Amino acid sequence: MSIFQKIIDRDIPADIVFEDDRCLAFRDIKPQAPVHILVIPKKVIPQLSDADDSDSELLGHLLSTARQVAADEGLDGGFRVIINNGDDGGQDVPHLHLHVLGGRKLKWPPG
Repeated sequence: MSIFQKIIDRDIPADIVFEDDRCLAFRDIKPQAPVHILVIPKKVIPQLSDADDSDSELLGHLLSTARQVAADEGLDGGFRVIINNGDDGGQDVPHLHLHVLGGRKLKWPPG
């Protein structure tokens, strides 16, 4: 069981900013920007490449949630949404998650 599943199950506390029946959004404990929120599905999908066509609606919902969270955080000047996939993509937790970053000018390339 991943740390994110433990957050969903409320076994580990988190600063939750949004929740519905399909996903949860909470503040990252090691923020890389003034605003750094993770959006995770409640359905366990280890990484984006493990999603299939039946997950299309959920994936769209995650992006819509990221957009709403950014608006709620006042990121009117812009924000970045990142999905890391697998070891080479920098994914640390084997549970699909979207990073919503903002609150400062973000540079490119990220890493």
